[in-house]
Amino acid sequence: MLQAVAPILLVVLACGLDRLLGDPRSWLHPVMVMGWVIARLRGWAEAWAADEPWRLRLAGFGITLLLVGGSALAGWGVERLAIHGATSGVSAAALPLLIGLASALAGRSLEQAVAGVLAALAAADLPLARQRLSWIVGRDTDGLESGEILRAAAETASENAVDGVFAPLFWMLVGAGLWSMGALAWPGPLALAWAFKAASTLDSMLGYRQGRLRWLGTAGARLDDLLVWLPCRLVALSLPLAAGVQPAQAWQQLQQARKDARSDPSPNAGLSQAAYAHALGVQLGGANRYGGVIRHKPLLAAGCPPPTAAAVQAMLRLSTRLELLWLVLAAALVCVLLASAGSAP
Repeated sequence: MLQAVAPILLVVLACGLDRLLGDPRSWLHPVMVMGWVIARLRGWAEAWAADEPWRLRLAGFGITLLLVGGSALAGWGVERLAIHGATSGVSAAALPLLIGLASALAGRSLEQAVAGVLAALAAADLPLARQRLSWIVGRDTDGLESGEILRAAAETASENAVDGVFAPLFWMLVGAGLWSMGALAWPGPLALAWAFKAASTLDSMLGYRQGRLRWLGTAGARLDDLLVWLPCRLVALSLPLAAGVQPAQAWQQLQQARKDARSDPSPNAGLSQAAYAHALGVQLGGANRYGGVIRHKPLLAAGCPPPTAAAVQAMLRLSTRLELLWLVLAAALVCVLLASAGSAP
């Protein structure tokens, strides 16, 4: 039983390591390598495809296949080394695997980034708050006042909680579950987590509906949407429970969040923001500027008060509680499945 639960415990340790260390700047991060590869592949793809849409789509599919497949193979290779080392009696064999898993999570780095914006606001340093905010959002931050800065911080805290924490955690748990069921030869938690991070990095670098990227970035953006779809809805379902509401009210909040998010162009971002908005009772959405162009996002939890610094901090704490809840539920599910398998005739 302990050996079967060990993969889940490894994910738990990775979550703890992420919360303890975050992403040290002196370490080479896998996403940095992915970004370097994407930039090189993009240059070659655009030189070959020029402005031909079908060539750009084909090149984008090729980039996605190479990066996601290569990242999964790299993670699988680290897993093979860890499993071989463990069977050979090497006590530190799982350490690279543990560090790799922690690198796929962004819990502490998201907290630090949002907290930096809040600290600048608390010091009444709007220029610094705008600068720090510009590092973590895609909208224009010049000229934003404190209320708009707080709304942007709340929206990025809620959206990136799914993209940076719960989506990679979901795929880690899927891989750990496969291992717990005895499928050690299959791609495990790191292979699936790095494959997801590759798709997410592709979306963040190429997933824009402008210029050549509207064709070149299509494959990566669609894959990212697909891989985030289920984790995002699990977050929307479980977030009210982590906030301490009754199951009936949690279902009601989920339906309200889904209704608010229907008019958002993203299949996932609107729902994740709406789930946090209803859980915390704050209104999100409204007009944002991107490259000087104003875009109107749907109002989420309309009629609630705007987010305060305390509400943004509460969002971060709620994400931590939800992460713990997911880990407990995953461990419990594996134990139940193992017990059921053991009692089967």
